[in-house]
Amino acid sequence: QVQLVESGGGLVQAGGSLRLSCAASERIDRYSAMGWFRQAPGSEREFVAGIRLTDPKTYYGSSVKGRFTFSRDNAKNMMYLQMNNLKPEDTAIYYCVLRAGHRTILSALFDANSYDHWGQGTQVTVSS
Repeated sequence: QVQLVESGGGLVQAGGSLRLSCAASERIDRYSAMGWFRQAPGSEREFVAGIRLTDPKTYYGSSVKGRFTFSRDNAKNMMYLQMNNLKPEDTAIYYCVLRAGHRTILSALFDANSYDHWGQGTQVTVSS
């Protein structure tokens, strides 16, 4: 069972930046999809950013597009989420995720229920 450990969360003022990291205990390039979700209190889990290994495009949630950047380092088994121009509405617990299997259809990329592996989460709080 792969283990995912997020780090880099914290308290930041609106307009600031944070970089989240996710360390995996095994190769991430054997998974068909990977990315980040977030969950604010009282809200559903929300897709933030992610990729499918069969697709060169990186996908972003509409609320973060243009401000957040997803990246990965296969050699280090790491994923990253660079978050710029943070807003109070970005306050949430952020989770990195992996999806097993040989193929991920596009709709599954955005569906939290389609992911097999989740980290414990890291809290991001943005003050106004």
